Amino acid sequence: MNRLVPVMAAAAILAGCATTRQCACPNTLTDAEKAAGWKLLWDGKTLDGWVGVKTGCKAAPAKGWKIEDGVLTVLPCKAIKDGKWVDLPPEQAALGGGGDITTVREYRDFELVLDFRLTAAANSGIKYFFKPDRNKGTCEEYQILDDAHPDAKKGRDGNRRVASLYDLMPAHAESVVKPLGEWNTARLVSRGSHVEHWLNGVKVLEYERGSESFRKLVGASKYATWGTDGGRWGELETGRILIQDHHDSTVSFRNIKIREY
Repeated sequence: MNRLVPVMAAAAILAGCATTRQCACPNTLTDAEKAAGWKLLWDGKTLDGWVGVKTGCKAAPAKGWKIEDGVLTVLPCKAIKDGKWVDLPPEQAALGGGGDITTVREYRDFELVLDFRLTAAANSGIKYFFKPDRNKGTCEEYQILDDAHPDAKKGRDGNRRVASLYDLMPAHAESVVKPLGEWNTARLVSRGSHVEHWLNGVKVLEYERGSESFRKLVGASKYATWGTDGGRWGELETGRILIQDHHDSTVSFRNIKIREY
């Protein structure tokens, strides 16, 4: 698996993604999207269909995730200042710490689209093929991160920066991500063994799960020895979709939708 040069692509041809979304209210589906098989993964009002990892994946978190005006925002219990972790005022810290949220359902072959909005030094991620009882609860991750966060400088060759396959494969998407406070659109395609990461209509990386090159990347990552139950890390056939609470960041989401193949 070699790093790929980002390939520009018109959002209008993405079968119900960016162009139709611009014409619809947030967290709704157009007729064209419905006909193409898209379904809302978040209804814009509740956490129905989602559960908290801290609850044992049995209930939605009681705190840490704010829903307001059709926007889902994860709240921090710590903060980043000048590249270091600092405490928040107790009353503010108490609002955060809800932990990751994950879908109730598992998915195999799918296309996921969502909008995310970063704040300064923010860190989150879209994790996929998540199973709480496998691989120490870790899985592949589409990195969501502002370069001011300390994690951006870790890893290798930028593989912990925005849109990367976290700790495995860099996206080099810095020229694609929009400024802080603006909405970005992430697109994640998983079909068979083939996976693609897109950001704002640009394909920034692709790889084959289970391939020799993928296993080599896993072997050079923090996950090299994290496979459990005799399996290989990153090669589960099905799993949940998870949105990360990094505990030190404020990140917002909307328009979370999925279609299965």
